[in-house]
Amino acid sequence: MNQQAPGKKRVRPVAGAAKRLIVVSERIQPGLRKHSVATFLIAMILFMVLAPALESLAWGDFIMSTLLSAMMLTGVLAVGASRRKLILGVMLVIPALVLRWLNHTQPNPMPPFLFLIGALTFLLFVMVNLLAFILRSPVVSSEVLCGGVVVYLILGLLWALAYTTVAELDPGAFTFTAGNNPNPLMKGVTAYYYSFITLNTVGYGDIVPASRTARMLAVMESTVGVFYMALMVARLVSLYTSHNEQNEQNGIKPG
Repeated sequence: MNQQAPGKKRVRPVAGAAKRLIVVSERIQPGLRKHSVATFLIAMILFMVLAPALESLAWGDFIMSTLLSAMMLTGVLAVGASRRKLILGVMLVIPALVLRWLNHTQPNPMPPFLFLIGALTFLLFVMVNLLAFILRSPVVSSEVLCGGVVVYLILGLLWALAYTTVAELDPGAFTFTAGNNPNPLMKGVTAYYYSFITLNTVGYGDIVPASRTARMLAVMESTVGVFYMALMVARLVSLYTSHNEQNEQNGIKPG
């Protein structure tokens, strides 16, 4: 047996475990391509930023439908790392997009809440897969950070679609106390606005939920928003701390 010569220090392995952790984290990707989640995040931000300006234009509804379609397709790529998830994402997004364009071209025979249900199902599928990716990730990467932001934005979109669905089924579900529009409707930018100020627990009082269903949705959204931020910050700090401890154990200085 080979024995270590006296007086010589034992050479420590060159951070093999840390290197393996980095390689594994690079392989764990939720999307079909490397930066699919970041692309989905950019598409969501563009849609939300441009929607208020486009809603009042003559061709605004058509452009918004096009942007929404592009955003949802990038959502498929953001969670399509495996063939099963890619196929399931395509199967969910196609009916939603078909219903959206049918409602755009033939609004009278096609009830809008059919698209809303399809979009809700698809966004819920994307959100669950991104949450699973964040919980499984061994380190904090750019995709993990983008995924955390995307999930937060999806929460706002999900409740916006839910508010729109409730308003379609019950026109008196919301009361508008401010604004120049004599016949305000809970849809489009108005639904996004109300959803995100509720998610952020701001609440300006210009829109008030009047029905029991609308009130319960508002309570659930504000509660989920608070808990999501707390749990997400705790998860990211835990990943970052454990990664630094792993580096210190293998002799790697944080850089």
